[in-house]
Amino acid sequence: MTSNQPDHHGILEAIRTDPSDYVKVAIVDIDGVLRGKYLDKAKFLSAADGDGFGFCDVVFGWDSSDECYDEVPYTGWASGYPDGVVEVDLGTYRSIPWENDRPFFLCNYVGSRDDMVVCPRRTLQRVLDRAASMGYRSYMGLEFEWFNFRETPGSAHGKGYRDLEPLTPGMFGYSILRQSQNQGFFDALLRELRAFGVPLEGLHTETGPGVYEAAIVYSEPMEAADRAVLFKAGAKEIGHRFGIMPTFMARYATGLPGCSGHTHQSLWDADGTTNLFYDASDPDKISPLFRHYMAGVLTLLPELLALVAPTVNSYKRLVDGYWAPTKPTWGVDNRTVACRVIPGSSKSTRLEFRVPGSDVNPYLACAASLAAGLYGIEHELELRPATTGSGYHDPTAERLPRNLQQAAELLAGSTVLRDLLGDGFVEHYAATRDWEWRQFQDSVTDWERSRYFEII
Repeated sequence: MTSNQPDHHGILEAIRTDPSDYVKVAIVDIDGVLRGKYLDKAKFLSAADGDGFGFCDVVFGWDSSDECYDEVPYTGWASGYPDGVVEVDLGTYRSIPWENDRPFFLCNYVGSRDDMVVCPRRTLQRVLDRAASMGYRSYMGLEFEWFNFRETPGSAHGKGYRDLEPLTPGMFGYSILRQSQNQGFFDALLRELRAFGVPLEGLHTETGPGVYEAAIVYSEPMEAADRAVLFKAGAKEIGHRFGIMPTFMARYATGLPGCSGHTHQSLWDADGTTNLFYDASDPDKISPLFRHYMAGVLTLLPELLALVAPTVNSYKRLVDGYWAPTKPTWGVDNRTVACRVIPGSSKSTRLEFRVPGSDVNPYLACAASLAAGLYGIEHELELRPATTGSGYHDPTAERLPRNLQQAAELLAGSTVLRDLLGDGFVEHYAATRDWEWRQFQDSVTDWERSRYFEII
């Protein structure tokens, strides 16, 4: 729930008196894409105050291009794609500034079968329940880098997504000049996203033509993931008004850096008053519990990689020398490792999980890393030695899987992650990643044409 909101009764009353005739609702699919609709106000109030509303379960039976999976256990042609139940999460109430303050809600997909829970929000909630049962409260904050183009969906599609015009030329990170040259877009992102309940802690240009980076104000993990998925959608909707098309691909082009989706996280006591990652007596100011937490993340990283590197393109970012980690390593204030320790005060000491890219499903990034960290604490796993210098050249760590197929196979075979995230969820998700890989394998690429067309 965003800050300073009324209780659920008050929220329903606010909708009843709102001048809008329709309410916008959305669920988050397996790829982290918002799928939603407008509901008549009376229909919405009935659903919110009752048993929810129906939503075709094909949204968990097809990919990001609306192509139906051939072999996933949750739904398919054999089941007839029935409606699943969707429950409104009243705590996500927001107004959309660029839609005349239309009411907006995120929803949980309950589904049509109890034995196969596929909803990313519900998956994260199960991990949060586990943390609460262990006496912990987590805080997370996500940050994203992304490219911006002077294009529309129509023009980009017409060009085959080639030779697109970047918003600004050249490599110009932290540029005040480039920021001022697009002040209208910058200002709209800052003001309208905050009004949408997605406050930004910082916004600046990054190195690369038309690249921006935004850090979203931290919160508890469900709210952090909500803010992240709404940030990506909001940036696209705001950009369209300015003739700007953002992309959150993990790596847009060979020769240019990839785009991160780093997840900052810390673990606190149940009251949220004590940062359990901080230890004033330790030279690096990190506690034994923090070390166990990181040990869990690094131990399970190869098996959970498909959850935080979810697309074929994700692995084009995870290459040596491009500011993304390639091995399960950690270090203090080291930007070449998977887990960067940011030491500080009792308030600011935290972990920056640097593996996720901007294409990540935020709920799964939060769920996977938190679940792995809790596993490390529960089993008191020992942390490997810190990496000093380049994480790319650390000979003591093996390289992470090089592609989505390898990562999906490790996830499917992980008994630990099936226990932590749910057997049904892992079975379904791993099958969707296998599908994604097979679609790529069957496609003829520009690289193949330029390499083989004439000379072979």
